[in-house]
Amino acid sequence: MRLDNSAHTSRPWRIHEVAPDFRVEDVWALSTPGGPDDFHLLVESFAQADTDESSSIVVRLLFELRWRLGRLFGWDDDNGGIGSRVPTLRDRLPDDLRQGDRGPDHESLPFKSLYLLHDEWAAEIANRTMHGVMHLGWVPDGVGGYRGQMAVLVKPNGRFGEAYMAAIRPFRHRLVYPPMLRELGRRWRAA
Repeated sequence: MRLDNSAHTSRPWRIHEVAPDFRVEDVWALSTPGGPDDFHLLVESFAQADTDESSSIVVRLLFELRWRLGRLFGWDDDNGGIGSRVPTLRDRLPDDLRQGDRGPDHESLPFKSLYLLHDEWAAEIANRTMHGVMHLGWVPDGVGGYRGQMAVLVKPNGRFGEAYMAAIRPFRHRLVYPPMLRELGRRWRAA
């Protein structure tokens, strides 16, 4: 379920001090109920998710289309990403985060982990369209348990990046995130 951005911005996440110049694009409640010490299971599940194996043909097709367009137009070339077009956000980390557990990199998507805490994980991605952060948090569910919450933070690359983010927004909101997050919930309950 999509949430108001304040569900992310009102919490004392460490990502706020690392990426204050990024805007919150989306916030989603995850159907991943658990206890206070279960966050690591959510992070592992996210890092191992493979869009090529999604049960949603629409998700698979949209990701395949995006990767093909990226190759065709050079959006995802090495010189357009982290360490070339933009510096890694790891350079901004306070010492305690830089020296702490980094967390897993995503296995099938080009996200690089920034840091992992007991209730927060952040991973970054950059290409010619934007510099982005996927942020997962572990939040109280209001009935004595916890659940995951995902926020997407972005810093578009100029006018083209702004146009790109606006163009993909309806696809993300209607066709990509809802089936991906339902699938995550099914995998969570099965585990």
